[in-house]
Parts: sequence; structure tokens; C-alpha cells
Amino acid sequence: MNVTELNLSDRCEHFSCPERSGSPAVYILLYVCSAAVVLLTVCGNLLVIISVVHFKQLHTPTNMLVLSLAVSDFLVGAFVMPLMLIWSIETCWIFGKIFCTVFWFIGSFVTIISIYNIALIAVDRYLALSHPFFYMNRVSVTISCIVIVFDWCVVVTYVLALIYFNGNFTGFVMCPGECLLYPNEVWFITNLVFSFIFPLSVIIILYSRVFLIAKKHATAIRELNNHTRPQTQKITSHSMKSERKAAKVLGILVAVFVACLLPYYICSLLGSVTAIQAAIFEILVMVLYLNSTINPVIYALFYPWFRRCIKLIITLQIFQTDSALINVLT
Repeated sequence: MNVTELNLSDRCEHFSCPERSGSPAVYILLYVCSAAVVLLTVCGNLLVIISVVHFKQLHTPTNMLVLSLAVSDFLVGAFVMPLMLIWSIETCWIFGKIFCTVFWFIGSFVTIISIYNIALIAVDRYLALSHPFFYMNRVSVTISCIVIVFDWCVVVTYVLALIYFNGNFTGFVMCPGECLLYPNEVWFITNLVFSFIFPLSVIIILYSRVFLIAKKHATAIRELNNHTRPQTQKITSHSMKSERKAAKVLGILVAVFVACLLPYYICSLLGSVTAIQAAIFEILVMVLYLNSTINPVIYALFYPWFRRCIKLIITLQIFQTDSALINVLT
């Protein structure tokens, strides 16, 4: 038994789950609200997944990244949120060590894969706006899928290593009613760089460039609109508008994600220096996971094709012959 395990053992002797306070009606309300959030997250992202997979017109490199993000958000709603919400309501981990390990594995995985999906979206928008001819000729659905699969494999390998070398697979001492992962200093720094500093730097730098390019495109479009132009210029103008609109919508998605992500990582960083109340940390974790609930709402608000797809799915028209060929973009 190492020093860390001894310290954890000493602490476990004084640890016990706090007794629940409040009326049964309050707990029923909390569970009903939690179930509603989980259901909204699962169903919303499932609609995105079905839409992109089913309708062939939506099979684009960018939408493959949106699909990857929706899958990770679906996993949050299906496997992470229920355990996290019950843990918060009961103020005690009641699922045992095996589920604790599974919880940390899936939770860490979907958090990291989500931020890398957002980083890939930033790369996609940057290439589409700054190198349009290269993007049209070289970036295909197949290439996008290969990159996504590689990304998922790397993150799975990383999270397995993170949990393995921090003890959860090798006799990690866990207090009854508690489910916490204690990375050592090396892994803390490694995790900070791999899952936060590097991808967030990519997102901020590339979307700053996307914003500047979009402004130049807007100026160019205005100049084209002020003159009589041949058909080729009209096509170019329409293409530029489409890419700018896509960059704007995905920029909102990125901004909301970063807003949900930053407080959690800042709290995690400060937690290594000063004491952070468990209740505050739990709230920030839930804010991070609630981003998975918000994303489908963003799609519904800003993507007309998604609203059309929802209508077709709910009315079961997707089961009709050749429904995959329905035009959902007009």
C-alpha cells in the first residue's frame, strides 16, 4: 500500500454519507426534473444522430463532426447524467467501486472527446473559409470519418491510461459512498495540457482566424453586390455566404461549449492549490454536462434542416421508401 492509499484509508475512517434533509416531495421533484433533463438530452441528440445518418443530403464532412459530437452528447445523457444526478441528490455514491470506475471512464472520455470534436469543427471551418478549393477537393466524408475514428481511439487509449496509472484498476482505495479520482502531479499536468490547454488553444486561435476571414468575406460580398457580375461571381458569392453562415452557427456552438467548459477546468486547476467546496464543484460539473442538453437546442434554433428532419422523424416519414433522398436543405 503506498502513501496515497494510506492517506485515503485514514480519511475513509472518518467518512460517512450525510443524511438526507428535506421533505419527500422535494426529492420527488428533484428526480422528476433530473429525469426530464436526461430524457431531453438523450432524445435531442438521438434526433441529431438519426437525421445525419438517415438523410443522404446531410452526409457532409462538417455534419460528420456534428454527428460525432451528438454521439458523445448522447453518451453523456445515457450513462453519465443519471449517475451524476443521483449522486448529487443523494449526496452519496451508492453504486460501488465498479460503477465508479465506469463512471469516471465514460465521464472523462466524453468530456475530452467533446472538446476535441469542437476543435475539429474549428479546423473544419478554418479550412473551409481560408482554403476553399483545397477543402472542396481534399476534405471528403471518408476523410472526416477517418479523422473522427482516429480521434476517438486516441482519447479512449488516453483515458484508459489515465485511470489505470491513477489506481482504479490496481487496488485503488475508495471510501464507501465516495467516487473520486485522484491523479498524481504528473498526470494532473498531462491531463491539463492534453484535455484543456492544447485543444482550447486550437479552438480560440482558429476561430479568431475564422472571424477575421468571415469579416473579409462579408466585405467582398458587399462589393460584389454593388456591381453587375457574371454567373461565376454569383456562385462564388453564394458559396461564401453559405460558409459564413455555417461558421456563425458553429461559432455559437463553440462559444456555448467553452462557456460551459471553462468554469469546470478553472475550478479543477484552483482545486489543486486551494480548497473548493464539493457542492460548487458538483454544480460546475453539471453545467459542463448540461452542454450536451443545450447543443440539440442550438441546432433546432439555427438549423432549418434539423427542424425539417425532426418533423419527418416524428411523423414516421423516414420509414417510407426512398425517404433518405428527401431534400431537407430547402
